[in-house]
Amino acid sequence: MLITCFSAIAGTRINIFLKVFSMLKRTRNCGQLRLEDSGLKVVLAGWVNSYRDHGNLVFIDLRDREGLTQIVFNPETQPEVHKIARTIRCEWVIAIEGIVEPRSEGMENPKLGTGAIEVAVEKLEILNKAKTPPFELDNADKTAEETRLAYRYIDLRRPVMQKKLKVRHKVTMLARDYFDKLGFWEIETPMLGKSTPEGARDFLVPSRLVPNTFYALPQSPQLFKQILMVSDIEKYFQIVRCFRDEDPRADRQAEFTQIDVEMSFVEPDDIITIHETLVAKIWKEILVVDVKLPMRRMTYQEAMRDYGIDRPDLRFDMKLKDISDIAKQTAFKVFTSAIEKGGIVKGLCAPAGEKYSRSDIEKTLTNFVMDYGAKGLAWAKVKAEDGKLSLLGGSAKFFSPEQAKQLLERFNAKADDLLLFVADQEAAANKALAPLRCKLGRELKLYEEGRFEFLWVVDFPLFEWNEDEKRYDSLHHPFTAPIDEDLAKLETDPAHIRSKAYDIVLNGSEIGGGSIRIHNMKTQQKVFDLLNISRKQAQERFGFFLNALEYGAPPHGGIALGLDRMVMILTGTENIRDVIAFPKTQRGQCLLTEAPSEVDLKQLNELNLRVQKHSQIIDEIPGEKQQ
Repeated sequence: MLITCFSAIAGTRINIFLKVFSMLKRTRNCGQLRLEDSGLKVVLAGWVNSYRDHGNLVFIDLRDREGLTQIVFNPETQPEVHKIARTIRCEWVIAIEGIVEPRSEGMENPKLGTGAIEVAVEKLEILNKAKTPPFELDNADKTAEETRLAYRYIDLRRPVMQKKLKVRHKVTMLARDYFDKLGFWEIETPMLGKSTPEGARDFLVPSRLVPNTFYALPQSPQLFKQILMVSDIEKYFQIVRCFRDEDPRADRQAEFTQIDVEMSFVEPDDIITIHETLVAKIWKEILVVDVKLPMRRMTYQEAMRDYGIDRPDLRFDMKLKDISDIAKQTAFKVFTSAIEKGGIVKGLCAPAGEKYSRSDIEKTLTNFVMDYGAKGLAWAKVKAEDGKLSLLGGSAKFFSPEQAKQLLERFNAKADDLLLFVADQEAAANKALAPLRCKLGRELKLYEEGRFEFLWVVDFPLFEWNEDEKRYDSLHHPFTAPIDEDLAKLETDPAHIRSKAYDIVLNGSEIGGGSIRIHNMKTQQKVFDLLNISRKQAQERFGFFLNALEYGAPPHGGIALGLDRMVMILTGTENIRDVIAFPKTQRGQCLLTEAPSEVDLKQLNELNLRVQKHSQIIDEIPGEKQQ
């Protein structure tokens, strides 16, 4: 099929013949040619990245996903082609044939791999024209994200975005190859499953064939992969899409991807070793960074004590310190009152924090911790006078010289450091101080960008107390196994049971987590009892899985690595939407397709559903309610 376009240039009508498929068969990509290719006849195809008309010569930077090549149209050697070239605009799709030539001396571009050459065009095909894009690719960072997401197909043309997707592809291929060589099978688990209302909200899918019933999209393949272990699959993995109906944020999406793994006849060390080796391989292949193995390990209790959070950033020191023993001796009522109510006084020492003014501390930093629930922020600066250290400003006046000395020793403080304190219940103090520590680490430049500190956090509590509902909740999920020496505490001391759970943490971000699972019904039933899940409820929610456990379940465990978060860190972005081809906004919307969207009444009727909008319409139609 031929499409004829006419362009009037200098009074001459020129016929441009276009085909559905180019007559020119591409022989090279736009990032491939080098100086040693000079004299070679090549065919390139791609998008017009930029256009420069110098009156006689026309220069175009031709772009495909592999890079840029400068192509040149000369009116003296190819006058007709040159005339057509002057009609071309950015983002048109073209194919050219030409000769590779060295660039003129002094005109090389060292920033490009192809910067030493250009292609003198002999033939040209315009494969497709394009409307003027809603934003310039080179200035996309200055464009509102909503615009870029609405025109995602334009945004994804940017080399920086394509690089991120390429890294994502490489990570998945490395994982697949790695697990295949270790004897794992990749098995797909269902997307349409049963709703098990534990943890985050499910996305529900109505069934047309069974009226008034619903499927749920999987929050994880957890139960199915455990059933695969009961099925003697032994080693399973999957690059799997998961769904949680939660509010998206910078590092979380409602739909996300996991590298999901389950194994039989293993202990935590087996799973940790396999996966830290995989992560080291990924960092070596993608970033040429050697990750030291074995990775550091820390118990949950140590992490909470020293960093106030179970995913600490270890790129810098600045540990939190409990100073309740010192604080209770002071006359500072804020401190003593909190301790009397069963709370603690906990703080940190910010190296060279003297740079923060009184206004910075009492407004910016105090408001920051109050956003995390703290009631306030006490402070004191460390000063050197006559070769001795002392405290000055803020709450310094409440500490006697001896108490000040104890504080300085507790924090190993130095001149010009800043001490910051929160007095509250331990959980509340940790919740405020942990993000404050990270904020100070960034602002005081206590670590170098591009540094990676990996950590396994182990020995998590099996349960956490839900004060509002006066009951225990699972810290991970109700199928996590307690460590063997704590099994007896299921009867006597559930608050202090440790679990066989483990999280892998990188630079303050959890990039994966898993556990050894409960594989016998007796222990599983005790856990359900502590969680106030009755036998009837357990059967309704997990009956298919519990039945499987009674048919010879092996000891097993697994882990899920967050692919999106790993690629975020590998590519140096702080926005998870940058590493997903078609992401959702903070409100869970796809601006490209305008999903979620309304559906018509016929579709709802087929599903035996009614929404409030349609209910109101039907209520207004006489006789309609009776149908």
